[in-house]
Amino acid sequence: MPELGTAEVLAMLEEVADEVITPRFRRLAEGDVSSKSHPGDLVTVADREAEVLITRRLTAAYPDALVLGEEAASADPTVLDRFRSADHAFTVDPVDGTRNFVKGSPDHAVMVAELRGGDVVRSWIWQPQHRAAYVAERGAGAWRDDVRVHRPPVGDGLLGITSRRGWIGRALGTLRTLELSWRCCGVDYPAIVDGRADYALYKKTKPWDHAPGSLLVAEAGGHVGTFRGEPYRPQGPPPSGLVVAADRATYDVVRGLVPALPGL
Repeated sequence: MPELGTAEVLAMLEEVADEVITPRFRRLAEGDVSSKSHPGDLVTVADREAEVLITRRLTAAYPDALVLGEEAASADPTVLDRFRSADHAFTVDPVDGTRNFVKGSPDHAVMVAELRGGDVVRSWIWQPQHRAAYVAERGAGAWRDDVRVHRPPVGDGLLGITSRRGWIGRALGTLRTLELSWRCCGVDYPAIVDGRADYALYKKTKPWDHAPGSLLVAEAGGHVGTFRGEPYRPQGPPPSGLVVAADRATYDVVRGLVPALPGL
């Protein structure tokens, strides 16, 4: 099977969503939802079936690449270890924002990232209910629905978002208080690119959550880095937290204030 072009991967994600995700939106039966490692960490039949279909297509086109799916890693943590040393890999988040999906919120997404030599080289975010596609290619730009996007300049009073409950309502220095994010990286990262927020803070840093958006933000002019100041690398040691920012200057300001947050 030939390798997949960027548009072909996006079309595949749209097809999978139309086949096994969207038909279950607001129609999940009781047996379609379960918890994984702890209560509140939800998985649905849509997550599992979508990951199987996406993984199958990627493996057929790239038999030598490692495919790291969220649900596969949950079942077998050694997959994540192999991912960290893989020269060519994909991350797959079949339904990012599963809790939103279960609650009937349209704020969920299907996400894939391709990595070569440790760098994210292509990424895809498909928001089925919003019918919005965000695609990025390393060195070639970021795109929303086939239109190239650049992060608009930040204004006064940086707006920050987070999904970590203990940080919501807290102010970093003189910045505005942190607001609740969309609780879905597949919506949060595009919101940074679109200018609906200026920075986002994350404590959890799983590769399938952050690899796709990290390239999107970088190619749109933003910056993604750790709380310690290093550039984000999905295959590196898990960082203690991430700052996703509209530009490098915003990242530097926010990172300098992060130590004031509780629970670090």
